[in-house]
Amino acid sequence: MSEQFTARSWPIAASTLPFAGVTRAGRLQHEADAGEWAAVFDEVAAAGFDHVDLTDSWLRVGDVAAERYGELAAAAAEAGVAFGSVSVIRQSVIHAERGAENLAYSHRTIEAAAALGIETVSVGLHQELSPAQREALWFWTQPGHQDRPEDWDLAVARLRELGDHAAQVGVLLSLEMYEDTFLGTGESAVRLVEDIGSEVVGLNPDIGNLVRLHRPVETWRSLLEATLPYTNYWHVKNYSRTEDPDRGLYVALPATMESGLIDYRTGLKLAVEYGFQGVICTEHYGGDGLSVSAANRDYLRRHALPKRGDYELGRSRVRQINRSGAAS
Repeated sequence: MSEQFTARSWPIAASTLPFAGVTRAGRLQHEADAGEWAAVFDEVAAAGFDHVDLTDSWLRVGDVAAERYGELAAAAAEAGVAFGSVSVIRQSVIHAERGAENLAYSHRTIEAAAALGIETVSVGLHQELSPAQREALWFWTQPGHQDRPEDWDLAVARLRELGDHAAQVGVLLSLEMYEDTFLGTGESAVRLVEDIGSEVVGLNPDIGNLVRLHRPVETWRSLLEATLPYTNYWHVKNYSRTEDPDRGLYVALPATMESGLIDYRTGLKLAVEYGFQGVICTEHYGGDGLSVSAANRDYLRRHALPKRGDYELGRSRVRQINRSGAAS
């Protein structure tokens, strides 16, 4: 690690979850004119971000034609934002029908990230929303896909394959935590990373995905204490939550980072103690998600991230990135 991040220098990327994956003219964003990309990057920059996450619910960078990488990079540069990371959403490599297709897409995404100089790619095992989830106001209030125990070895093999590819091209691979998948508990997520056994494969402890569930869940602190030693990237968001177990009542709603259940001030201190030096991506569901993400970024810089770069780092189990963006 050549330099340590501080509150001012830490790369905090805006998720592009709030933006539509299809243009008003009905074109998929990866096939759209560069002006469509530029408009999103301009909005991200206007919200005060200097980094952006290419979330593939908006733009499938793995499907952007290679000859157009220059257009994509130029659109971001003109807006004044750098590519911080890529997030692959709901493209499970162990999907019963499309697992092989999703694996190939994930390989293309890693290749595209490397070509664009993006050091971190996040993938997960969560699958497309069920019909009930699509109809619900908040999709996490309805049941979705559950991984099958017999698919564990397949998950390890295919994610290790992606990790090998990432290592070859200088990219970090991060596995996003999500309910009812092999990344759905602290213990299972850690076991999966250890079974994969690659220093470039770590965890994205998106514990907001778990805290929002309308059922009993692990405490946020126990989740972080289990997973932070393996963390190399982090989706952060928060939820207000209340429980009345005697009545079987569990309710969660999106909240700003400082007002939700998860104490990110404590969480980031723990992360740094464990050696975390990766990109942070702020997310939010509902309303003006970009503005809430910006408020969350400001909270992190004011209250949660270290003000100076002379702190002592713990021993991370996975590779991180340094200030220049190079893996170390």
